Amino acid sequence: MAEVSTIAAAPRERVGKGAARAARRDGLVPGMIYGNKLEPVMISLDRPIVDRELGQPGFFIRLVDIEVGGEKHRVLPREVQFHPVSDAPLHIDFLRFSASRKLAVAVPVRFLNEDESPGLKRGGVLNVVRHEVEVQCTADNIPGEFEVDVTGLEIGDAIHASAIILPEGVAFTIADRDFTVATIAAPTLMAADEEEEEVEGEEGEEGAEADGEGAGEGSGDATPSGDGE
Repeated sequence: MAEVSTIAAAPRERVGKGAARAARRDGLVPGMIYGNKLEPVMISLDRPIVDRELGQPGFFIRLVDIEVGGEKHRVLPREVQFHPVSDAPLHIDFLRFSASRKLAVAVPVRFLNEDESPGLKRGGVLNVVRHEVEVQCTADNIPGEFEVDVTGLEIGDAIHASAIILPEGVAFTIADRDFTVATIAAPTLMAADEEEEEVEGEEGEEGAEADGEGAGEGSGDATPSGDGE
């Protein structure tokens, strides 16, 4: 298990919208610890601490210890509510750790060796279909990230879920198909050039057909002239 950091929090005696607004005015973020069939614990966290934790990668897939009144609660962040305009955190929920409970979590995907992909070297584009992949596992077995090697991939190649090596005890939530994670797409400029060539080719064919029709009309005009003689 990765090292678990500790966050200090204060117990929150009052609940409700008025109390939550008052806590925010004091520079605090209201929160709650729940789960494992225990009574919820209402807490308040210093806003700078919450901002710091949110700014670190993998916030929702890292276990933390929250210390409240001398007691530690091992938890996993589950939901943060943000202000619709300022994006300031308004409320945060934590789920108590359970060694047996499996959770659905989104794990980020990182792509390696892009300079070793012939398709990308030729100007292709790495089209990421899924920046995160959802898996099911226990909270202490959540991967920090998935690494995908694109070495040797050409334009038109696709990277599927089967290219990701899952640790023991971790499974994709999508289990009925080998879903696409990314593709090596043709460069936009190349696609535009090819489309332009097709249009030019079609115009050339139409021009040739028009010339043929014009020649037929000219020979038809000569016939009445001969009849008049």
